[in-house]
Amino acid sequence: MKIKNVLFVAAVCVLAALTSCGGSKKGGLPDFGDDEFAVATIGTSSAALQTTYPATIKGIQDVEVRPKVSGFITKVFVHEGQTVSAGQALFSIDSETYQAAVRSAAAAVNTAKAQANTAKLTYQNNKKLYDSKIIGEYELSTAANGYATAKAQVAQAEAALASAREQLSWCTVTSPSAGVVGSLPFKVGALVSASGQALTTVSNISTMEVFFSLSESQILSMSKTNGSVQAAIAAFPAVKLQLADGSIYNHPGKVVKMSGVIDATSGSISLIAHFANPEKLLKSGGAGSIVVPNDHNSAIVIPQEACSQVQDKIFVYIVTKDNKVKYSEIKVNPQDDGKNYIVTSGLHVGDRIVLKGITKLTDGQQIKPITLERYNQKIAEAAKLAESQDNAHAFATAMGGKK
Repeated sequence: MKIKNVLFVAAVCVLAALTSCGGSKKGGLPDFGDDEFAVATIGTSSAALQTTYPATIKGIQDVEVRPKVSGFITKVFVHEGQTVSAGQALFSIDSETYQAAVRSAAAAVNTAKAQANTAKLTYQNNKKLYDSKIIGEYELSTAANGYATAKAQVAQAEAALASAREQLSWCTVTSPSAGVVGSLPFKVGALVSASGQALTTVSNISTMEVFFSLSESQILSMSKTNGSVQAAIAAFPAVKLQLADGSIYNHPGKVVKMSGVIDATSGSISLIAHFANPEKLLKSGGAGSIVVPNDHNSAIVIPQEACSQVQDKIFVYIVTKDNKVKYSEIKVNPQDDGKNYIVTSGLHVGDRIVLKGITKLTDGQQIKPITLERYNQKIAEAAKLAESQDNAHAFATAMGGKK
């Protein structure tokens, strides 16, 4: 029993000693108890930022397939997602009525031709009689006009037959272009019409058009910088496409077109980027984000955690020559990567700023600058001390519980 008591007293002494050294900061956070702050000297570096814009994806050619005649669907030759060629049969519509129309038109042609042959014989006979001076010019002209009318009726009947045959051909609905078949809302037996809903959509997805928008001010800035809208489009960097699952599409895109009209509701202008789609991964109607790279050479880049934001203004603590901090406003590029800012004004190469612990500072405060490495080292030391405290406390508790 005496041995246990001695061990318990020793454990309590160790715990008290560790507690007095490390303070009581929760989670091992450093409470250095001094005025040391991590400070860095401003330099320049290359910054590669990127900006994302919501985008919609469409095939380079999306064609709605509609019937030209009304009737019941008798056959569906394709399925959703099938690749088809131009002219390939997609649907068949009941053609009995249109076949009857063709037969009727063909009969009308035969009748018109027979009448034309009779009119021709009449004209030829009257011509002989006129040459023999048996009939007058009036009778000859009448026969000639009758023959001309009969030939016109033949032509009219043949046109009606051609129209009937064309309408019959419309009973087989074919693909207007090569592409991929979309949804098929109508099945066999459905009644369709030319004025109704589209039967399906055929999308040419060999190349995809991705639509996104920039603000009017951005477009104006680009146009002024490059001299014209066309030059701005030509100078636009290659863009990436972020898919709905967050992954980046493995083919780069190129901005090729810009809308000539500003959207009055949003004040934005639509741009179109083309993406190759050899694997057919992209689908028409999909959504994603266009990623536009922004490369800056010799830029002043600082971590966002070294900044404080008050409304729409951003501030840093600049360290003066006598190691006092000065609360200073800076301007930054509105595009950032979520971790760093590109400073456009307010800082210069050679300036020193506080990197960590800025919430503990006040304007004009005297500090002791240390490197970021030393700061991180002190954090690691504090974490080890906290771990030691936890282990000593657990040991003391275990020993104290033994009777």
